Amino acid sequence: MSIPINPIQPLKTTPNFTESELGEFKEQDRFLPIANVARIMKNSLPDNVKISKDSKESVQECVSEFISFITSEAQERSLLEKRKTINGEDLIHSMSALGFENYSQLLKIYLAKFRHNQATQSTKADDAEPADYELEE
Repeated sequence: MSIPINPIQPLKTTPNFTESELGEFKEQDRFLPIANVARIMKNSLPDNVKISKDSKESVQECVSEFISFITSEAQERSLLEKRKTINGEDLIHSMSALGFENYSQLLKIYLAKFRHNQATQSTKADDAEPADYELEE
């Protein structure tokens, strides 16, 4: 006897997961997708170089930890200033405070260019002439 499953109605029972399975879900949620990490790694190397699965997973873990490290420092700064949202300046400040001055300088340049492009795109959208539409009665 099979029980019909209605995808619209939630299940009445919750799945039983072990503690280790729950821990694995939480751990994987912290990491960047491995495909993205692998693509970045591959683009940084010559075409004839292969990357092992262990290498990809190690870099995935390191990169994710680095992002968490920088972000938590940026969050502390935003909380001190009584803000709920971290911004680019918070990230730049946290990178400098944590000893990554070289990267913070690059991030300043990138952020300035990004904001310039955003302003340019916004101006272009505002300058665009609205299309003439005739209403039929």
